Amino acid sequence: MTTFPFKDSDAVFAWLMGFVNVEKGQKTEFKLDRMRSLCGSLGHPERSSPVIHVAGSKGKGSVSMMIARILEAAGLRTGLYTSPHLLRWKERMTLAGEEMDEEPILESVGRLFPLVEGKLPEDFVGEELPTYFELTTLVAFEAFALSRCQAAVIETGLGGRLDSTNVVDSAASVIMPIELEHTEWLGDSIEKIAFEKAGIIKPGKPCVLSSQKPEARAVFESACAGRGSELIDVAQHATIRSVALDRKGTTASIALPGCGALENEGLYRVPLVGSVQAENMAIAMLAARVLLPGLDPETARKGLNRASLPARFQVLDLEPPVVLDGAHTPASIRLCVESFSRLFPGDADLVFACAYDKKHEEMAAMLKGKFRKVTITRPGTFKQSEPLCVAESFGLARGECVLVEDTKEALSLAREDAATGGRALLVTGSFYLCAEAIAFFGE
Repeated sequence: MTTFPFKDSDAVFAWLMGFVNVEKGQKTEFKLDRMRSLCGSLGHPERSSPVIHVAGSKGKGSVSMMIARILEAAGLRTGLYTSPHLLRWKERMTLAGEEMDEEPILESVGRLFPLVEGKLPEDFVGEELPTYFELTTLVAFEAFALSRCQAAVIETGLGGRLDSTNVVDSAASVIMPIELEHTEWLGDSIEKIAFEKAGIIKPGKPCVLSSQKPEARAVFESACAGRGSELIDVAQHATIRSVALDRKGTTASIALPGCGALENEGLYRVPLVGSVQAENMAIAMLAARVLLPGLDPETARKGLNRASLPARFQVLDLEPPVVLDGAHTPASIRLCVESFSRLFPGDADLVFACAYDKKHEEMAAMLKGKFRKVTITRPGTFKQSEPLCVAESFGLARGECVLVEDTKEALSLAREDAATGGRALLVTGSFYLCAEAIAFFGE
């Protein structure tokens, strides 16, 4: 008889970290056969409720949260699966953003554990052990089923076509903007990456599409046409005006023509900062309508008003302000800087760190010259990083930045310097850096 050794979800996380973890830069071959087999052994928990499946290079976490909150506001018990986590592993599986009790998580692991513990690679389809992300995804599916969720919003991890989450038969897919990312896994062009993301589009099921580069849009149009899936393009199905930002969120006037009660223009607000959040609100409403055809403005507003996420232009209640943003691609850094400049004009300081595989040269080009002092550090210890290379991109040799490799020391020195000068401080480049900052400033 297999002994179950876990007293809490933190102990589960420690066990899972013993498996191959792509988030740490470890290599594996992406495939779905093993995941399908394990789902079958658990009685297919991924089929326990209707699913909205979300992929893309940026914004998918924010939109996933918005959709889940709208479904929750309509009375549906809704599971939400996102990644990465910031402080605790169980953040990845929540009830529309609210922390789940330990009991369903531990019970889920209890059902999975005997299928994995003590087994050899040849015991699994493909003759490889399951990965950290596969096992985490399985726990989430099972926990949502045990919690009697009536709907689930599932965010992909990496890509889409071969992502571990793509065993779901989703009621709708959502594809957020595409960028060149994870090229070693997904391909070296926008078209190739879009092809991988398009893999979540299910035959005969609608796909809600964000604004896209033309070459990406062509891929999605072709995929939808070939699978008989309705393409719901936010550019054609939403009218967005009067976008206003403040330090606590974004407000916009949105109309969804042809969408019943939502077709008339109305004000909507989300406690996430950034002009892009206006389109994200429209995308979330269009996606939620697939499960809620009668969705009304007040239900949508109630859900959107509760759709907050840490490290998405999160303004800490400090004086002077500290802003945490997990932007880690050139496009998301551009949006972050635009919002920061609008809300915090004048002198400001920057702490930046990113993982080794990010485009730090491009991000540095966008950030240089916009801050009085720049501190480069590591994004914590979870992800592999090369802070010296990053600092060189920011002009270390010319004295345009300082390098402080210890993350806590970098945050402490930067905060002290910014506070002395009365300047706002932006911390960005990595969700892992933001996790370190949340822990540091919380202390």
